[in-house]
Amino acid sequence: MTSQIIYTGALRTEATHLQSGSTIQTDAPTDNQGKGERFSPTDLLATALGACMVTTMGIKAQTMPLALDGTRVEVTKVMVADPRRIGKIIVTLHLPASIGASEEQKMILERVARACPVERSLHPDLVLELSFNWAG
Repeated sequence: MTSQIIYTGALRTEATHLQSGSTIQTDAPTDNQGKGERFSPTDLLATALGACMVTTMGIKAQTMPLALDGTRVEVTKVMVADPRRIGKIIVTLHLPASIGASEEQKMILERVARACPVERSLHPDLVLELSFNWAG
């Protein structure tokens, strides 16, 4: 088992990662009867995509060897109705000039990000807008 989730009431949950014991609390979003005081489940899905992309890039970067320290990932989730679901996720990765990647290394890292396990698990109808801003 990976995690355990407890419904704590008032449209909130607490999820525990069983291997580490770390927890995440969720709240329903304000546009769906919640208070929006924590990540919503759909926020976590969109955020997981950005985290997976930069993590897989980091794994590959170690073999190059490059360090992606300081990379910032911005994630925007766009909901659609009928049925209510995530319609689009916009991910922008801002990679600092201090990485010093060559054009070939940048291409490899971008390809790795686009093939991360979360991206491969998403429904093909979900629109993904991905961009990479290589500073310097």
